[in-house]
Formats: sequence, C-alpha cells, structure tokens
Amino acid sequence: MNSDHKHPPIQFNLTIENLSQAIYIVNRHAKTAPNPKFLYKLKHEALKKLLKEGKAKKIGLHFSENPRNSQQQSDVLVACGKYTFHIPPSKHDFTELPHLGKLDSHVRNPKASLSLNMAKAILSSYTGLSDCPPPPSNKNRHHTYQKPIFKKLGERYS
Repeated sequence: MNSDHKHPPIQFNLTIENLSQAIYIVNRHAKTAPNPKFLYKLKHEALKKLLKEGKAKKIGLHFSENPRNSQQQSDVLVACGKYTFHIPPSKHDFTELPHLGKLDSHVRNPKASLSLNMAKAILSSYTGLSDCPPPPSNKNRHHTYQKPIFKKLGERYS
C-alpha cells in the first residue's frame, strides 16, 4: 500500500498562481509520459473548474500544432494567471470565440519550480480526481485449459 493512504490529505493554498503552475508542470510531463491519460484528464478537469469559477478565461482558438489524421484542427487557448494552456474546443467555442490563427511559437509560459508529485497532489486536491488505478478484474485471469480438438481434413467443426 502507498504511505499516502495512511495520512490525511494535505491542505494546499489553492491560489490561481499555484493552480496554474501545477497545471503547467502536469501538462509538461504529460507530453513525454508513457501513460499520459490521467495527467491530461487532471489538467482538463482543473481548467474546466477554473473556467467555471471565473478564475480562468477562454481567449480564442488556435490551429492545433498536432492535428489528428492530418486534418485542420483548432484548440481553445485558456489564460490562467500568468500561464496559457490549450484544451479541446466545444461546439459553441467555434461560434463564441475569435480565431487567432496559427500558434505563436515565441510566446512561452513562465518557468515553474514544482515537482510533478506536488503538482499532481495540488490538482487532485482541487479537482477531487485521484491517481489510484482500479484494481485488476479477476474475470480474465483464470482461464481453464481446454484441449484443442483436431478434425480430419475436410470435416467440419460443429
């Protein structure tokens, strides 16, 4: 078992600056992680909650740098504190937000000095998401061996 489960959750100072730094760290690590699904979900849920609370703002749409299936695709640019992030657009984003064209590669987020574990802990505390994987199901584990049935050439399997 993890030692995390023995202690009560740590209370973090959930300022916009702390949250945006944590999102930045999680997003940066997700780009190179072997299994980035949880990290991207954490980023997306945190940004959704910040938008809902009015602590982040949708700025506009950018053409995606890595479009799927070589088709043109857009992402929503979200400003949160001193940081900007991209999230997938919803249908109404295309009618409500201005299109900003191609992403300016010279615009960079400020550096953040936060460990990935601390960033995940901050965002998990804020969103309520946890990194605990579900226990593996035993359904597919215990297969009983079944002997193969050999038929003569031309006979059918019924």
